[in-house]
Amino acid sequence: MDKYNAEGYPDPTAAEAIENVMRDERAKTYKPCVFICSPFAGDTLRNLKKAREYLLFAVEQGTIPFAPHLLYPQVLDDSDPEQRKLGQFFGMVWLRKCDELWVFGGYISKGMQVEIDKALKHRIPIRYFNENCKEVQQI
Repeated sequence: MDKYNAEGYPDPTAAEAIENVMRDERAKTYKPCVFICSPFAGDTLRNLKKAREYLLFAVEQGTIPFAPHLLYPQVLDDSDPEQRKLGQFFGMVWLRKCDELWVFGGYISKGMQVEIDKALKHRIPIRYFNENCKEVQQI
């Protein structure tokens, strides 16, 4: 950003005004990345259906959601301990890149608790929602 006018004199006011306009324009298009945390194991068909609902809800809220339990079970076998561990590791890497963790449902599985603990450790904001996508708590 050029902080000098046409005559070569410092002009910080104009430069600051232009920077503010640019920041405002970026803010209009900004979408936070959110990590979707919900049960997978157990009743996987129901849990996957709910996870898709949660993902759509997050999209409708203007975020860029990521749900690793909708992605990695397509290529990794969750019943194989090594592949499950690998999928969880991949999820943890993505969690660190997200702006928030959104926890859905009334039940916290072991895998979900690992994600919550990681978010707490790295001070990633956590929002809790019930199964109907109504927010119940924010940390």
